[in-house]
Amino acid sequence: MTAAPDDDPLLRETTGGLVRGADRRGVLAWRGIPYAAAPTGARRFRAPVRPDPWSGVRDAARFGPAAPQDRGQFVGVDRRTPLDEDCLTVNVVAPRGSRPGDRLPVLVYVHGGAYSVGSSREYPRQGETLVRESGIVYVSLNYRLGALGWLDLSHWSTAERPIESNLGLRDQVAALEWVRDNVARFGGDPDAVTLSGESSGGAAVTTLMTVPSARGLFARAIAQSSPTNAVYLPAVTRRWGAEYLELLSHQVRDDDLESTSLDDAARMLEEAPVASIVRAAAELQLRTPDEAPGTICFCPVIDGDVLPERPLDAFKAGRAHPVPLVIGTNDREGSVFTGRRDILATTKPRIRAIFAATAKPSRKAIKRLYPGLPDRPAALDFGGDYAFWFPTVKVAERHSRHQEVRFYRFDAATRILRVAGVDAFHGLELWALYDRMGTPFGWAMSLLGGRRAFLRTADRMRARWVEFVTTGTVADWPPYEPERRRTLVIDAVDRVEDDPRGDRRRAWQEFVPHV
Repeated sequence: MTAAPDDDPLLRETTGGLVRGADRRGVLAWRGIPYAAAPTGARRFRAPVRPDPWSGVRDAARFGPAAPQDRGQFVGVDRRTPLDEDCLTVNVVAPRGSRPGDRLPVLVYVHGGAYSVGSSREYPRQGETLVRESGIVYVSLNYRLGALGWLDLSHWSTAERPIESNLGLRDQVAALEWVRDNVARFGGDPDAVTLSGESSGGAAVTTLMTVPSARGLFARAIAQSSPTNAVYLPAVTRRWGAEYLELLSHQVRDDDLESTSLDDAARMLEEAPVASIVRAAAELQLRTPDEAPGTICFCPVIDGDVLPERPLDAFKAGRAHPVPLVIGTNDREGSVFTGRRDILATTKPRIRAIFAATAKPSRKAIKRLYPGLPDRPAALDFGGDYAFWFPTVKVAERHSRHQEVRFYRFDAATRILRVAGVDAFHGLELWALYDRMGTPFGWAMSLLGGRRAFLRTADRMRARWVEFVTTGTVADWPPYEPERRRTLVIDAVDRVEDDPRGDRRRAWQEFVPHV
């Protein structure tokens, strides 16, 4: 391996070879660095492996392609973003003037998108403000999405065409291993890595906290709006796998009566065009909210190998990795899950199905606390709390018995968001934390005022996140404990409350005691 010269700050050595980044907007950035070989051909549906080393200097000034996905589903990548199965790359942003061996704190971010859309390049400048302001190193990553990464098809594995489970989780572990082995060459400290993520990225964080192969790869964790209970047993995920194979067979082998058999399914999966794989995945995801309300079909599976048990059970027993945790949700998580985002339990049939699986006395309390249910907006709040808020409370409650936890609720919203009735919706905190208010949507949020107050809130939030990334604690934020449940409410004026919405928490505990 050729060593990078000391006089070129943009040239860095990695385990794969030399990369050259770019000096832009006051930071040094390296984009699109492979952390795993392309999962294509015979490697499709297989665990990631290290990439082959390259010779010469690899251009790392541009992002790599995003993982294959349906561009029209949720709010994923735009039409200009290239998609490719060869997508397993990381991006590194470091302070200008930083050098190998500086041992700066590292923040690793896992993007969200229901494990089916999104990428590390959606907001190209994400992380740059944190790096400029605080001198940390920021790392983001791509991982396989949809059926290629989060659908359990291992039942159809054969000796000739093996298929492995939890491929998206395996990708994320491989990316963290890359960080461990390489981040020091970008000025980062591999012993001071904070793993963070939002939405399904937050769920990846709470899940990785219970994945044995991820132990020791991060020292702290931040989980924002994590649907922590969206993890299922093989008996459940296998049904989704079978349904998916039927959908895929209609696209690629509609006349083949054996394409979904144990013998032929693996061959179909390996040979199917990626566009067909994505279309079948989108169709399965559209069906799932009505066929199995309150679940998502693309998810980790408790396979007994990569993921030995339900994460919430591991947190309860103290078997999660012993790292401090920041975790929380936004005021109204479900308020924007309409239209093409309509995946939560927010319709009458979906809510009815969830009620049917609960004890009758507990239903009265839930209906009382969500006046107007099953109509909106109560139904949106019910669905958001079911998916995000209450499981997050359980993680905080359980992990806090073993490690230090800081719990938050993000309430800050500009006036137009309150007028529109969405308030602090799912994902809004990213506009504060990652300085997105200069984007077109950020300016649109400011049309009726409230921008300055939101930006001041953003400054305080970033300062606390950086303090946690740097030290593992936050001086003005008391730890969460099951007795007092002290919660930082992030708003125009921040405050700490004991057990906010405690009546809802107690009602949910009776409503879904198995969570």
